[in-house]
Amino acid sequence: MSIVEKIVLTGATGYIGSKLTKRLLKAKKEVYIIARSNSKFDMLREVLDKVNIFIYDGNILNLIDYFNKVKPDSVCHLASLFISEHRSEDVDELIDSNIRFSTEILEAMNKAKVYKLINVGTAWQHYNNESYNPVCLYAATKEAFEKIIDYYVQANNFKVITLKIFDTYGPNDNRSKIINLLEKCSKNKSVLKMSKGEQLLDLTYIDDIVRGFYIALLKLDKIGKQHFHEKYGLYGIRRYKLKDIVSIYEEVTGRKVIVEWGERPYRRREVMNPSTLISPLPDWNAEIDLKTGLKYMDQINNLNYVGDIKNG
Repeated sequence: MSIVEKIVLTGATGYIGSKLTKRLLKAKKEVYIIARSNSKFDMLREVLDKVNIFIYDGNILNLIDYFNKVKPDSVCHLASLFISEHRSEDVDELIDSNIRFSTEILEAMNKAKVYKLINVGTAWQHYNNESYNPVCLYAATKEAFEKIIDYYVQANNFKVITLKIFDTYGPNDNRSKIINLLEKCSKNKSVLKMSKGEQLLDLTYIDDIVRGFYIALLKLDKIGKQHFHEKYGLYGIRRYKLKDIVSIYEEVTGRKVIVEWGERPYRRREVMNPSTLISPLPDWNAEIDLKTGLKYMDQINNLNYVGDIKNG
Protein backbone atom coordinates (compact mmCIF):
# COMPACT_ATOMS: atom_id res chain seq x y z
CA MET A 1 0.00 0.00 0.00
CA SER A 2 1.38 3.39 -0.93
CA ILE A 3 1.83 6.23 1.50
CA VAL A 4 -0.98 8.78 1.85
CA GLU A 5 -1.12 11.28 -0.97
CA LYS A 6 -2.33 14.44 0.76
CA ILE A 7 -0.65 15.41 4.04
CA VAL A 8 -1.11 18.33 6.43
CA LEU A 9 1.97 19.39 8.40
CA THR A 10 2.29 21.61 11.42
CA GLY A 11 5.76 22.76 12.43
CA ALA A 12 6.90 22.64 8.81
CA THR A 13 8.88 25.87 9.21
CA GLY A 14 11.11 24.25 11.86
CA TYR A 15 14.23 22.23 11.21
CA ILE A 16 12.79 18.72 11.26
CA GLY A 17 9.48 19.84 9.73
CA SER A 18 11.18 21.56 6.80
CA LYS A 19 13.26 18.48 6.05
CA LEU A 20 10.16 16.27 6.20
CA THR A 21 8.31 18.67 3.89
CA LYS A 22 11.05 18.35 1.27
CA ARG A 23 11.10 14.56 1.64
CA LEU A 24 7.36 14.34 1.02
CA LEU A 25 7.52 16.68 -1.95
CA LYS A 26 10.31 14.57 -3.41
CA ALA A 27 7.96 11.60 -3.13
CA LYS A 28 5.37 13.56 -5.14
CA LYS A 29 2.95 14.07 -2.24
CA GLU A 30 0.67 17.06 -1.80
CA VAL A 31 1.83 19.01 1.26
CA TYR A 32 -0.41 21.43 3.16
CA ILE A 33 1.26 23.55 5.82
CA ILE A 34 -0.43 25.16 8.82
CA ALA A 35 1.58 28.11 10.15
CA ARG A 36 1.14 31.21 12.30
CA SER A 37 1.23 34.80 11.08
CA ASN A 38 4.67 35.28 12.66
CA SER A 39 6.16 32.11 11.15
CA LYS A 40 9.39 32.43 9.21
CA PHE A 41 9.69 30.41 6.01
CA ASP A 42 13.46 30.68 5.50
CA MET A 43 14.01 26.92 5.73
CA LEU A 44 11.36 26.30 3.07
CA ARG A 45 12.50 29.03 0.73
CA GLU A 46 13.31 26.76 -2.23
CA VAL A 47 9.98 24.85 -2.06
CA LEU A 48 7.48 27.56 -1.13
CA ASP A 49 5.96 27.45 -4.61
CA LYS A 50 5.33 23.71 -4.22
CA VAL A 51 3.36 23.73 -0.93
CA ASN A 52 -0.03 25.02 0.15
CA ILE A 53 0.12 27.35 3.17
CA PHE A 54 -2.69 28.14 5.61
CA ILE A 55 -2.06 30.92 8.13
CA TYR A 56 -3.98 30.03 11.27
CA ASP A 57 -5.52 33.00 13.08
CA GLY A 58 -6.48 31.10 16.23
CA ASN A 59 -10.15 30.73 15.29
CA ILE A 60 -10.90 27.02 15.46
CA LEU A 61 -13.89 27.36 13.13
CA ASN A 62 -11.54 28.57 10.40
CA LEU A 63 -9.27 25.61 11.09
CA ILE A 64 -12.19 23.19 10.82
CA ASP A 65 -13.24 24.82 7.56
CA TYR A 66 -9.69 24.40 6.23
CA PHE A 67 -9.60 20.69 7.07
CA ASN A 68 -13.01 20.21 5.45
CA LYS A 69 -11.74 21.82 2.26
CA VAL A 70 -8.41 19.98 2.10
CA LYS A 71 -9.61 16.57 3.31
CA PRO A 72 -6.06 15.30 3.90
CA ASP A 73 -5.27 11.62 4.17
CA SER A 74 -3.08 12.18 7.23
CA VAL A 75 -1.59 14.80 9.52
CA CYS A 76 1.97 15.17 10.83
CA HIS A 77 1.88 17.33 13.94
CA LEU A 78 5.41 18.58 14.60
CA ALA A 79 4.62 22.06 15.94
CA SER A 80 5.54 22.58 19.57
CA LEU A 81 7.28 25.03 21.86
CA PHE A 82 10.44 23.68 23.48
CA ILE A 83 11.75 25.33 26.65
CA SER A 84 14.19 23.24 28.69
CA GLU A 85 13.86 25.28 31.90
CA HIS A 86 10.76 27.46 31.89
CA ARG A 87 10.15 30.78 33.59
CA SER A 88 6.76 31.61 35.10
CA GLU A 89 5.98 33.89 32.17
CA ASP A 90 6.50 30.95 29.76
CA VAL A 91 3.59 28.90 31.15
CA ASP A 92 0.85 30.44 29.01
CA GLU A 93 2.82 30.01 25.79
CA LEU A 94 3.73 26.39 26.58
CA ILE A 95 0.08 25.52 27.25
CA ASP A 96 -1.12 27.49 24.21
CA SER A 97 1.27 25.80 21.80
CA ASN A 98 1.62 22.28 23.13
CA ILE A 99 -1.90 21.66 24.44
CA ARG A 100 -4.47 24.17 23.15
CA PHE A 101 -3.32 24.40 19.52
CA SER A 102 -2.55 20.70 19.43
CA THR A 103 -6.05 19.86 20.66
CA GLU A 104 -7.56 22.22 18.10
CA ILE A 105 -5.78 20.18 15.41
CA LEU A 106 -7.40 16.99 16.75
CA GLU A 107 -10.82 18.62 16.88
CA ALA A 108 -10.55 19.98 13.35
CA MET A 109 -9.43 16.56 12.12
CA ASN A 110 -12.40 14.92 13.80
CA LYS A 111 -14.92 17.35 12.33
CA ALA A 112 -13.45 16.74 8.86
CA LYS A 113 -13.38 12.96 9.41
CA VAL A 114 -9.58 12.81 9.15
CA TYR A 115 -8.35 10.19 11.57
CA LYS A 116 -4.69 9.40 10.88
CA LEU A 117 -2.02 11.32 12.81
CA ILE A 118 1.71 11.26 13.39
CA ASN A 119 2.46 13.06 16.66
CA VAL A 120 5.85 14.00 18.12
CA GLY A 121 6.78 13.29 21.71
CA THR A 122 10.06 13.50 23.59
CA ALA A 123 12.31 11.08 25.43
CA TRP A 124 12.27 13.68 28.20
CA GLN A 125 8.88 12.31 29.28
CA HIS A 126 10.88 9.46 30.87
CA TYR A 127 13.32 10.96 33.36
CA ASN A 128 15.31 8.33 35.29
CA ASN A 129 13.98 5.77 32.78
CA GLU A 130 10.53 5.85 34.38
CA SER A 131 7.31 5.25 32.46
CA TYR A 132 6.28 8.82 33.25
CA ASN A 133 8.49 11.35 34.96
CA PRO A 134 8.81 14.58 32.95
CA VAL A 135 12.18 16.29 32.94
CA CYS A 136 10.56 19.71 32.61
CA LEU A 137 7.22 21.43 32.04
CA TYR A 138 7.69 21.11 28.27
CA ALA A 139 7.85 17.31 28.63
CA ALA A 140 4.80 17.41 30.92
CA THR A 141 2.79 19.25 28.24
CA LYS A 142 3.77 16.61 25.68
CA GLU A 143 2.50 13.88 28.00
CA ALA A 144 -0.70 15.82 28.67
CA PHE A 145 -1.38 16.05 24.96
CA GLU A 146 -0.85 12.31 24.58
CA LYS A 147 -3.65 11.79 27.10
CA ILE A 148 -5.90 14.05 25.03
CA ILE A 149 -5.00 12.02 21.95
CA ASP A 150 -6.14 8.91 23.82
CA TYR A 151 -9.61 10.42 24.18
CA TYR A 152 -9.90 11.02 20.42
CA VAL A 153 -8.61 7.49 19.76
CA GLN A 154 -11.19 5.88 22.02
CA ALA A 155 -14.12 8.14 21.19
CA ASN A 156 -13.53 8.71 17.48
CA ASN A 157 -11.38 5.81 16.22
CA PHE A 158 -8.27 7.85 15.50
CA LYS A 159 -5.15 6.02 14.35
CA VAL A 160 -2.10 7.66 15.90
CA ILE A 161 1.62 7.02 16.10
CA THR A 162 3.63 9.17 18.51
CA LEU A 163 7.34 9.27 17.70
CA LYS A 164 9.50 10.11 20.69
CA ILE A 165 12.71 11.85 19.74
CA PHE A 166 16.04 12.22 21.51
CA ASP A 167 18.72 14.63 20.25
CA THR A 168 18.95 15.39 16.53
CA TYR A 169 21.54 17.13 14.36
CA GLY A 170 22.34 17.88 10.74
CA PRO A 171 23.47 20.53 8.26
CA ASN A 172 21.98 24.03 8.06
CA ASP A 173 20.45 23.66 11.52
CA ASN A 174 19.42 26.92 13.17
CA ARG A 175 18.63 25.45 16.59
CA SER A 176 20.72 25.82 19.74
CA LYS A 177 21.81 22.19 19.75
CA ILE A 178 25.13 20.84 21.01
CA ILE A 179 26.62 20.13 17.57
CA ASN A 180 25.73 23.65 16.42
CA LEU A 181 27.43 25.10 19.49
CA LEU A 182 30.56 23.10 18.71
CA GLU A 183 30.42 24.32 15.10
CA LYS A 184 30.06 27.95 16.13
CA CYS A 185 32.75 27.90 18.80
CA SER A 186 35.25 25.95 16.70
CA LYS A 187 34.95 28.39 13.83
CA ASN A 188 34.88 31.55 15.98
CA LYS A 189 37.62 30.32 18.34
CA SER A 190 35.34 31.23 21.23
CA VAL A 191 35.32 29.53 24.62
CA LEU A 192 32.49 27.13 25.43
CA LYS A 193 31.68 26.76 29.10
CA MET A 194 30.26 23.32 29.79
CA SER A 195 29.23 21.00 32.58
CA LYS A 196 31.55 18.15 33.53
CA GLY A 197 30.38 16.37 30.36
CA GLU A 198 29.60 12.96 31.84
CA GLN A 199 25.98 12.82 30.58
CA LEU A 200 25.16 10.41 27.76
CA LEU A 201 23.53 11.79 24.61
CA ASP A 202 21.52 9.91 22.00
CA LEU A 203 22.16 11.71 18.70
CA THR A 204 20.37 10.88 15.44
CA TYR A 205 21.18 12.41 12.05
CA ILE A 206 18.33 14.33 10.41
CA ASP A 207 18.06 12.04 7.36
CA ASP A 208 17.43 9.06 9.63
CA ILE A 209 14.80 11.02 11.57
CA VAL A 210 12.94 12.02 8.40
CA ARG A 211 13.03 8.43 7.15
CA GLY A 212 11.49 7.39 10.48
CA PHE A 213 8.58 9.76 9.96
CA TYR A 214 8.05 8.42 6.45
CA ILE A 215 8.00 4.83 7.69
CA ALA A 216 5.56 5.80 10.45
CA LEU A 217 3.22 7.30 7.85
CA LEU A 218 3.28 3.99 6.00
CA LYS A 219 2.48 2.16 9.23
CA LEU A 220 -0.71 4.16 9.80
CA ASP A 221 -2.23 2.10 6.97
CA LYS A 222 -0.53 -1.19 7.80
CA ILE A 223 -1.57 -1.52 11.46
CA GLY A 224 -4.78 -3.52 11.25
CA LYS A 225 -6.52 -2.24 14.39
CA GLN A 226 -9.70 -0.18 14.18
CA HIS A 227 -8.13 2.49 16.37
CA PHE A 228 -4.81 2.78 18.18
CA HIS A 229 -2.19 5.06 19.71
CA GLU A 230 1.21 3.43 19.25
CA LYS A 231 4.30 5.06 20.77
CA TYR A 232 7.80 4.50 19.43
CA GLY A 233 11.28 5.94 19.85
CA LEU A 234 13.74 7.00 17.16
CA TYR A 235 17.03 5.90 18.70
CA GLY A 236 20.52 6.73 17.50
CA ILE A 237 23.04 3.98 16.74
CA ARG A 238 25.13 4.56 19.86
CA ARG A 239 25.16 6.83 22.89
CA TYR A 240 28.19 8.93 23.77
CA LYS A 241 29.26 11.02 26.73
CA LEU A 242 29.23 14.73 25.96
CA LYS A 243 33.01 14.80 26.48
CA ASP A 244 33.47 12.08 23.87
CA ILE A 245 31.20 13.87 21.39
CA VAL A 246 33.47 16.91 21.54
CA SER A 247 36.51 14.72 20.87
CA ILE A 248 34.80 13.01 17.92
CA TYR A 249 33.76 16.39 16.51
CA GLU A 250 37.36 17.63 16.68
CA GLU A 251 38.63 14.43 15.04
CA VAL A 252 36.13 14.60 12.14
CA THR A 253 36.34 18.33 11.41
CA GLY A 254 39.98 18.93 12.28
CA ARG A 255 38.93 21.98 14.31
CA LYS A 256 39.70 22.46 17.98
CA VAL A 257 36.90 23.34 20.38
CA ILE A 258 38.00 25.36 23.41
CA VAL A 259 35.92 23.90 26.22
CA GLU A 260 36.05 24.82 29.89
CA TRP A 261 34.70 21.67 31.51
CA GLY A 262 32.88 21.98 34.82
CA GLU A 263 32.30 25.73 34.47
CA ARG A 264 28.55 25.25 34.26
CA PRO A 265 26.45 23.18 36.67
CA TYR A 266 24.29 20.35 35.43
CA ARG A 267 20.62 21.27 35.01
CA ARG A 268 18.47 20.63 38.07
CA ARG A 269 17.06 17.55 36.34
CA GLU A 270 19.89 16.75 33.96
CA VAL A 271 19.32 13.63 31.87
CA MET A 272 22.46 11.61 32.54
CA ASN A 273 21.18 8.41 30.91
CA PRO A 274 18.52 8.72 28.17
CA SER A 275 15.52 6.44 28.50
CA THR A 276 15.54 2.91 27.10
CA LEU A 277 11.87 2.24 27.90
CA ILE A 278 10.43 3.41 24.58
CA SER A 279 9.90 0.69 22.00
CA PRO A 280 11.94 1.36 18.84
CA LEU A 281 9.98 2.08 15.67
CA PRO A 282 9.56 -1.27 13.85
CA ASP A 283 11.19 -1.60 10.42
CA TRP A 284 13.44 1.37 11.12
CA ASN A 285 16.98 1.73 12.41
CA ALA A 286 19.33 4.68 12.37
CA GLU A 287 21.85 4.09 9.58
CA ILE A 288 24.19 7.07 9.88
CA ASP A 289 26.70 6.84 12.72
CA LEU A 290 27.98 9.94 14.49
CA LYS A 291 31.29 10.23 12.64
CA THR A 292 29.62 9.86 9.24
CA GLY A 293 26.87 12.30 10.15
CA LEU A 294 29.36 14.91 11.35
CA LYS A 295 31.34 14.47 8.14
CA TYR A 296 28.21 14.98 6.01
CA MET A 297 27.20 17.99 8.08
CA ASP A 298 30.62 19.62 7.90
CA GLN A 299 30.89 19.13 4.14
CA ILE A 300 27.44 20.56 3.43
CA ASN A 301 27.83 23.50 5.83
CA ASN A 302 31.23 24.41 4.38
CA LEU A 303 29.90 24.11 0.83
CA ASN A 304 27.00 26.41 1.66
CA TYR A 305 29.36 28.84 3.39
CA VAL A 306 31.55 29.09 0.29
CA GLY A 307 28.45 29.50 -1.84
CA ASP A 308 27.22 32.38 0.31
CA ILE A 309 30.56 34.14 -0.03
CA LYS A 310 30.51 33.78 -3.82
CA ASN A 311 26.93 35.03 -4.03
CA GLY A 312 27.40 37.82 -1.51
